Amino acid sequence: MSVRILALVGSLRAGSHNRQLAEAAAKHAPEGVEIELYEGLADVPFYNEDIDVEASVPEAAARLRAAAGQVDGFLLFSPEYNGTMPAVLKNAIDWLSRPYGAGAISDKPVAVVGTAFGQYGGVWAQDDARKAVGIAGGAVLEDAKLSIPGSMTRFADTHPADDSDVVAGLSGVIQQLTSQATPAAA
Repeated sequence: MSVRILALVGSLRAGSHNRQLAEAAAKHAPEGVEIELYEGLADVPFYNEDIDVEASVPEAAARLRAAAGQVDGFLLFSPEYNGTMPAVLKNAIDWLSRPYGAGAISDKPVAVVGTAFGQYGGVWAQDDARKAVGIAGGAVLEDAKLSIPGSMTRFADTHPADDSDVVAGLSGVIQQLTSQATPAAA
């Protein structure tokens, strides 16, 4: 049975280095591990309890929840926007945290990684994402970390999938994540 991981990328920018990092994770996932890059976070409306009503949840949010319900764990990729995680990533966490105590992220292992232009690689944003995921009920892997600084220069001419240090770091995180994931019965 393979382990299924859902990758949520907090950058919507075309050419996003965090998107490229997620692509590298999917490309270099070991045998028996499937990493799916979720498409559609830009379409998910901001969380509002008034629209989170059974039988009328917005379609984009329902698709996110359905995809999350089919996986064994999560790998979040967060750039740093003004010292914290992007709103699109926080919004995804909010939708996946509901219904309270039984959301699609509840009790599933979650690792947070990323890259940013600054000298610390987005650690503040990644720490905020870990905090939000933990409060949302996810099983945060606090030691599964990868923060890559200087993204604009480091990845100007090299895709993260072709950077051996990045691939090694991602491989370590994926190994930690999959060791905590329990494959769902098909």
